[in-house]
Amino acid sequence: MGCDSKREGLSGVTWAVLLGRWVDFARGALALPDDAAGRRLRASVSDIIMLQAVWHALGEVGDLDDDQRALGLDRAEVLIDKHTAALRERYRNESLPEMLAELIIDSRERLREKSDLA
Repeated sequence: MGCDSKREGLSGVTWAVLLGRWVDFARGALALPDDAAGRRLRASVSDIIMLQAVWHALGEVGDLDDDQRALGLDRAEVLIDKHTAALRERYRNESLPEMLAELIIDSRERLREKSDLA
């Protein structure tokens, strides 16, 4: 077995673990209080998961061919913009919770880092 096979196996395990965590996170959101803050956070679950997924996927973008890497970076940017806009719209009348602001910053920084390497 070559190094690529081992890497693919590890990657599959990593994504399976992440998927399990995201499912648990989504289930846990059901227990949030039924007040305005709880409803906003519950409505944000898919945006949070997508930003985390993009962040993790960007970690593997270097493994792609040049044309696929460029496409992947473009798609990542579109997804980051889309889910950031959704979160900002949802919290438009108040400050974005710190954990959401950090998630957005981390996603954009990772995209910038990977784009600089391309």
